[in-house]
Amino acid sequence: MVQNEQTPATATKSDERIRQVGFLTHMMRRPELGAVAGLVLVVVFFFFTADPSMFSLSGLMTILAPASQLGILAIAASLLMIGGEFDLSIGSMVAFTGLIFGALLTNFGQPLWISIAFTLLLAAVMGAVNGQIVIRTRLPSFIVTLAFLFILRGLTLVGLKWATGGSTQLRGIEDVVGDGVLKQVFSGVAFQPLFTWLAEHDLIEKFDNGVPKVTGVPVSVLWFVGVTGVATWVLLRTRVGNWIFAAGGDPVAARNSGVPVHRVKTGLFALTACAAALVAIITVLDAGSTDARRGFQKEFEAIIAAVIGGSLLTGGYGSAIGAFFGAIIFGLVSIGLTYTQFDSDWFQVFLGSMLLLAVLFNNFIRRKVTGER
Repeated sequence: MVQNEQTPATATKSDERIRQVGFLTHMMRRPELGAVAGLVLVVVFFFFTADPSMFSLSGLMTILAPASQLGILAIAASLLMIGGEFDLSIGSMVAFTGLIFGALLTNFGQPLWISIAFTLLLAAVMGAVNGQIVIRTRLPSFIVTLAFLFILRGLTLVGLKWATGGSTQLRGIEDVVGDGVLKQVFSGVAFQPLFTWLAEHDLIEKFDNGVPKVTGVPVSVLWFVGVTGVATWVLLRTRVGNWIFAAGGDPVAARNSGVPVHRVKTGLFALTACAAALVAIITVLDAGSTDARRGFQKEFEAIIAAVIGGSLLTGGYGSAIGAFFGAIIFGLVSIGLTYTQFDSDWFQVFLGSMLLLAVLFNNFIRRKVTGER
């Protein structure tokens, strides 16, 4: 007689949720795989085509500075994409909050800490408004944030002309801020004594007068690393991280399971806007000015870096570490081309190519490890 009933042991053995998988399969399931592979290929390419000075300490710091600013935006964009939404206004938010921050310092004479706090608070409110419009109208976030892209860029132009009397650049910020501990948290370089000591002991390059060629690590890089660490911890070790994945994977099922989907998505929109405000504060303090083109096209670069890092356009899957590597790839290519004989305008070709290849690669790997057709 044929036994049709499955024993408990057999059922347990065939349960996918507890089935043991090989190391290679486990690694292929990681969202960061494509970004790591892309980073290796880019490094190998520049190793053979670029001037060796690109991989010196000063060259690496030159690469990391813009990569870190984009990376802060990319990580926030990645979290929002995992949650199932887009924010195309993030670049314009950088310009708008840069205007607000600069005007508070120069036109209204506010101290630095008030200007920073108000800028971040305003960004959070505007991001939450974006989220609420998406939730209440049920319009695609692509459309809502595309509208805010133009609204914020236009408000920045109008506001700059008001604040400067007709110019599109607001100067004099460095003069009113001065030097202080709070400024050093958001601007300049860190670990200067360490780099001076390294130069004195001939461990790093220095000028003839003994001053190190690299005086420290850009503060934006420290923010980049810190944001990556916190975002990774939230995604992998907290209940909020589970909520983000659930809200992006299947919002209806997540809501039925008790996940506050609306609050999660609103919070992610606010977080993305705050990331843009943070980048605005860092860049304005570094440059000592702000202008209408600040953050131009950063929304697209941030999304591309997030996609290279493994975030799916459909939501529910992604990684902050992947966005970290995606931003570094951007920095390597944008700065690295200047160390080669290639025209730097090839960077635009790279943007589109990397986006297409990353999506194709991520879809291929997902189908391989999940058995989808």
